[in-house]
Amino acid sequence: MCGIAGIVALNANAPGPSRKALLRMLGTLAHRGPDERGLYRDERAGLAHARLSIIDIKSGQQPLNDAGGAAWIVFNGEIFNYVELRAQLISLGHHFHTRSDTEVLLKAYCAWGEAAFERMNGQWAVAIWDPSARRLVLSRDRSGICPLYICEHQGQLYFASEVKAIFAANPAIPRALDPVGIDQTFTFWSTVPPQTVFQGVREIEPGHVRSYARGEVRDHAFWTPRYPTSPDEHFSSDVDKIDAVRNALETATAFRMVRADVPVGSYLSGGLDSSLVAALGSRFAEGRFQTFSLRFTDAEYDETSYQRLMARAIASEHHELMVSRRDIAEAFPKVIYHTERPILRTAPVPLFLLSKLVRERGIKVVLTGEGADEMFAGYDLFREGKIRRFWGRQPSSTRRAALLKRLYPYISRSPVHTQAVALKFFGHGISAFDAPGFAHQPRWRSTSAIKRLFSDDMRGVASRADPVTELLDRLPPDFARWTSLAQDQYLETKTLLAGYLLSSQGDRMLMAHSVEGRFPFLDDDVVELANSLPDACKLRILDEKHVLKRVAQSQMPPEIVKRKKQPYRAPNALCFVDGGGSSYVDEALSRRSIRAANIFDPVAVERLHSKCRAHAEAGAADLSNFDNMALVGVLSTQLLFQQFVTDRPEGAHRIVLAVDADHQHASGAYA
Repeated sequence: MCGIAGIVALNANAPGPSRKALLRMLGTLAHRGPDERGLYRDERAGLAHARLSIIDIKSGQQPLNDAGGAAWIVFNGEIFNYVELRAQLISLGHHFHTRSDTEVLLKAYCAWGEAAFERMNGQWAVAIWDPSARRLVLSRDRSGICPLYICEHQGQLYFASEVKAIFAANPAIPRALDPVGIDQTFTFWSTVPPQTVFQGVREIEPGHVRSYARGEVRDHAFWTPRYPTSPDEHFSSDVDKIDAVRNALETATAFRMVRADVPVGSYLSGGLDSSLVAALGSRFAEGRFQTFSLRFTDAEYDETSYQRLMARAIASEHHELMVSRRDIAEAFPKVIYHTERPILRTAPVPLFLLSKLVRERGIKVVLTGEGADEMFAGYDLFREGKIRRFWGRQPSSTRRAALLKRLYPYISRSPVHTQAVALKFFGHGISAFDAPGFAHQPRWRSTSAIKRLFSDDMRGVASRADPVTELLDRLPPDFARWTSLAQDQYLETKTLLAGYLLSSQGDRMLMAHSVEGRFPFLDDDVVELANSLPDACKLRILDEKHVLKRVAQSQMPPEIVKRKKQPYRAPNALCFVDGGGSSYVDEALSRRSIRAANIFDPVAVERLHSKCRAHAEAGAADLSNFDNMALVGVLSTQLLFQQFVTDRPEGAHRIVLAVDADHQHASGAYA
C-alpha cells in the first residue's frame, strides 16, 4: 500500500494547488511510501503519491495517466483480481503500457465509470482526476481497509491517506478536536465514518464513491453488507458449506500470496484465524515463508506455546518479539501519532513494534487473520448476545443466567467471576432482548461510563445528541428482517471494524513501518459467502466460528483448533503507572494540559491517575475494566491534542520525485 494526497480547486475563485503544499503532504506520508514519490499538477488540481512498491516495481509509478490523456490516478492498495479485469479490458480494445493494477483500475474507470468499483476485489483508497471534465472521483474499498480523508477549506478540497497530510498542506486549516467524534469514540471505541475526531475533516465511508464536478457533490454506496432475509436454501449440506468456505479462503489467500512481486509473510498469534491464514499462505509461498509473533512478559497475554506449535507445523522461518509494559509505555506517543485518534486499549502498540521487526526482516507484505471474528461470529459479544436473549425470554431463570459463566474465561477481572456483578451488569435492559443494538448495549454502556470524566463544556456538547440513537436511526431498510446474529454482526462491522481494528490495529500500525497488510477473511467473495451462511454455521449453540474450525481441522494441529478462544490483548493502564513513560504521562495528565484541551475534568483525571498509581504501588495484578479504558483513553486523547492541535506537525520539504508532471490546462470553473 501507499500514501495518496491531493488538492483540488472547487470553484473558479479558489487558488490552484501549490507545489510546496503537495510536497509537504508527501513529507508526512513518507512512512507509507518510502520507495518513490510522484506529483501531478495543473491549474485546478494536484495529486501526490508516496509509493510502497509491491506490484510492477519497474513501471508502476504514480500519478499515472491514461494513455489518451483523459484522466490521472493516485491509488493506495491492491486490486487482487486485476489480472482478470485486465483480460476483460483488453477484449474491449484497451491497450496497456504497464503490468500494474493501478493502470487496470484507471482503465476500468474509463470503461465502466463508477460502476467499475463494483467489479473490483481488493483493498483501496483512490483518487481519479479528469482535467477536461474537471471531475474528481474518490473511492474506498468495501471493508475500509485503506484510509481516505477529506477537508474543504476556502474553496479548496484537500484529500489524503492520513489527516496529518491535510494539516501539513495549509497552516490556515483550523485544527481542533471535534466533540462529536470524541463522544462517538467514548461510546463505540471509534468514530463511525464519515465522522472523525477532527473538526472539518471527514472520512470517506467504506464501500462508497464520492465525486466533485461542476459544483455538485455526489456520494453513494457501491456496496453494503447483505444478510439473508429468509431461510437458507443455497447449500444442500454442511459439507457443501465447509467446502465453499475452504475454497473461498484458499482462493483469497492465493491471490494475496502470488499477486505481489515481493515476498509475503504472515502474522501468527497462535489463535485459529491467524494460524489458518498462515497455513494456507505457506502453501503458496515461493521459497522460505516467514511468520511473526508477539510474546509478552505478562504471562496472562502470552500465547508462545501455540505460536511455536503452529510455526513448526508449517515449517516457517519464525520470528518472535518480546514486549514488556515499559516497551508499550515508551512507544505509546508514536502510536498515537499514527492512529490519529484516541484509543481505549494499548493493543495497537505491540503491533506497531511487530511491524518494525517485519520490515527489518525484509518483508513488505504480511497476511493477517483480521476480519474472521466479524464475518464468522467469533467474538464473545456474539455469544453474550445469544445468552442474554435466551435469558431475557425467561428473566427469572437462574439456569439461563448461569450460562454467563461460559464467557470471558481469559480475563482476570471478568464481570462473570462474581455472580452478583454478572447478574447486574448483563441483566441491565434484559427485557429489551429484541431491540436493535441489544447485544452491544453492555459494551457501549461501560465505555460511555468514561464520560463521567468529561469537562463541563464537553458534557454539554455530548448531551445534545446520543451516538447510539443516531447510529440506530440509520440502520439499513432490511435490518429488522435479519436474524439477531446478523444484526449483531452488522453493528460490530459498522462501529469497530474499519474505525478501530483495520485502522488503529491494522493499516496505521503496519504502514508506520512501511508494511502492507493483506486480509484473506475480508476478501469480497469470502465476505459475501460468510454473510450468506445460516447462523448455525457461524455460531452453533455457543461454539463460535464453527465452520472455520471444520475447515481448519485438516490444516493445523488439533491443539489449536480445540483451544478456547483467547482474543489478542496487551497490558493496559499499568504500563503508564509503574515507571514507564512517567515524564510524558505526568505532563499529559497534568491539570494545565487537561485544561488546555478542555475535553476532561482536571480534578477527575487527577483522581483517576492517583488511583491507578496506588494500585500499581500495591502490586495489583491488573486494574478494573473502567480504570484501564479510562486512563488509556484520557492519555491518548491528551497526546492527540498535543501532537495535532498544539504542536502542529509539518511535512518534510526535501523530496526526490519519480514522477513530476506540471501540466497547465485551460482555466475554468466547476460552477
